[in-house]
Amino acid sequence: MSDNHPATLSIKALLAECQFERTRRGGPGGQHRNKVESAIVVTHVPTNVSGQASERRSQHANRDIAIDRLRVNLALAVRREISADAIVPSERWQTRCRAGRIGVSVRHEDFAALLAEALDVLSANKFSLPTAAELLTVSSSQLIKVLKLEPAAMQQLNENREKLGLRRLK
Repeated sequence: MSDNHPATLSIKALLAECQFERTRRGGPGGQHRNKVESAIVVTHVPTNVSGQASERRSQHANRDIAIDRLRVNLALAVRREISADAIVPSERWQTRCRAGRIGVSVRHEDFAALLAEALDVLSANKFSLPTAAELLTVSSSQLIKVLKLEPAAMQQLNENREKLGLRRLK
């Protein structure tokens, strides 16, 4: 599969398509938090998907967190139309797989791209977990493991499966 999903873009390419907003957020953190615009909202303009962060005192730290959240939100919100019979795992996916197992952490820069690929393949195969797992050269339990790293992905999978009359997965 080609890497044309926005979650797969390099940070530089992604940021070229984004708009940043600095803002103040209330809550714990005292006077510094309430007086300084350290909260960041980053919006991917072509899709209007955004990520935000305000939990750190540093604007730079919040920017990095907001970009990570944007990439995950893009993985959840944007589906590529791919033909089920033309699915070949991306090079990124293949390098993370060994003997039917996939290794990835939510903190790794590849996580959002891998999540997007898994959801795209599931969507192209009517959310059939065994079929998608086989096409991605992992076991069904390994595919579920990736989706469970982001609870919203599991929720999305189950909502789509229910719409098709399929049982929920745990």
